[in-house]
Amino acid sequence: MCGACWQSILPLTPPLCDLCGDPLPGMALGRCPRCRRSPQAVDRARAIGPYEGTLRDVIHALKYDARRSLARPLARLLRERGADVLAGADAVIPVPLHSSRRRERGFNQAADIARHIAAGGATSDLTDYRLPIVHALRRVRATAPQAGLSAGRRHSNVRDAFAVTAACQGARGRIVVLVDDVSTTGATLDVCARTLKAAGVAEVRALTAARVVTSPR
Repeated sequence: MCGACWQSILPLTPPLCDLCGDPLPGMALGRCPRCRRSPQAVDRARAIGPYEGTLRDVIHALKYDARRSLARPLARLLRERGADVLAGADAVIPVPLHSSRRRERGFNQAADIARHIAAGGATSDLTDYRLPIVHALRRVRATAPQAGLSAGRRHSNVRDAFAVTAACQGARGRIVVLVDDVSTTGATLDVCARTLKAAGVAEVRALTAARVVTSPR
């Protein structure tokens, strides 16, 4: 992709919800209506931009066409636009695929992005965050693809789908950053965060390459 294509990927327009990162209407501050009604377990989430246009095409190319080289520039944008999420964090945790899905695809796109985030590089506040990558989660149940499911069904689809690994012990009492490719309703991130917190993780933040926006931009 050319530089102009990457520059065409616009950020989510602030102000953003303190928790999920959705744009808030007007000059509102704090939490979006959905997070006020039903806050999720993720303490702070940010994305490169809305799941549309060039960003959607890039994620599809990475995920379905195995263009794994795209993970590095996506990670760079996430470090820049999610610097506040990385600040003070102790580790990066990729959202895992089920073993059958990983065998089918040959790689985990979230792990590829997470690896490049963890490797470090200058962010928007000129801080070079280098963090350990910890595979603290495993997917213990194969789930149907989240695409096309209602918000309620998305949450039930991933309920009890994750468990912690032995590596999670090193994250207890720590601040961690979950990494995934797309957040639609936040159901997967919420279940992952609850699983990690139940195992003793102190704070769970999240970075996703894109977010499906539910609030007005």
